[in-house]
Amino acid sequence: MYDIIIIGAGPAGVSAGIYAVSRGQKTLILEQNEVGGLIRNVSNVTHYASVKKGESGQFFADALNEQAKDCGIEIRKETVTSVDLISEPKQIYTDHGVYQSRTVILANGTSPRKLNLPGEEKLSGKGLYMNAARDAATYRGKNVYVVGGADGAVKEALYLAQYAAHVTIIHFEETLGCISEFKEKVEKTPNISLHLHARLHGVSGTNQVDAFELIDEKTGSIETIHDSGCGIFVYAGTIPNTKLYTQLKLEDGFIPVNEKMETELPGVYAAGDIRVKQVRQISTAVADGTIAAINAAAR
Repeated sequence: MYDIIIIGAGPAGVSAGIYAVSRGQKTLILEQNEVGGLIRNVSNVTHYASVKKGESGQFFADALNEQAKDCGIEIRKETVTSVDLISEPKQIYTDHGVYQSRTVILANGTSPRKLNLPGEEKLSGKGLYMNAARDAATYRGKNVYVVGGADGAVKEALYLAQYAAHVTIIHFEETLGCISEFKEKVEKTPNISLHLHARLHGVSGTNQVDAFELIDEKTGSIETIHDSGCGIFVYAGTIPNTKLYTQLKLEDGFIPVNEKMETELPGVYAAGDIRVKQVRQISTAVADGTIAAINAAAR
């Protein structure tokens, strides 16, 4: 039996845990993977106050883990299989057992969106990747393609350009959708080019990507690009990890909350990228976790 159970150990979940423990709450964090969540896959953390230039997502996640341990937060690496958020106390079922708490904070974020394209499943991990920080060195001196034009995709393209012979950003719109800082850096990077108003249509190969198809958003024509051994890094957005939360009303899959991070159910809070919000950044996730824990502890 716990005072607060937090599902997810990303920036929002760890922040919530720190504030919950500081207020004398018996707290448990459940995380199916590793502390840090998706931030572990980021090549470098930018625009977060006090972060050092070039600090990797892996380093940031490791620092979160160390801080959580120093604060005495109990973290269990288990997969949550079902929840009962209406009962009192709340019931959280995992692949290892069942836990109870009077309050729950849902902070298990989002997962990378799949494209569901021909060849995607077969070639995932064999040339079709989503982790530049881990796989960039594998493509040193080779051609790399980045699918996506938002901040996250373009930031990873800039990182990949340090290793690859050439980086092509494939984006379905007429211009990149990233901030001006990244646009300017792309313009100044000689081995990055843009392939706009196009989408990835399929990939082919046996043990590596040998070719892929692009469909033109204007004409509908399909172009086949043969580039054996290339790397394709897909950044097509994310989807919220809310499939277990059938007792909550969702908005486009995300969890609505009030200014206290309270959901519609008493004693249930949501923090970070999993909730309905305008801005999804580390800074806003940390703030959400802080607010949720302070209010949960006072309940």
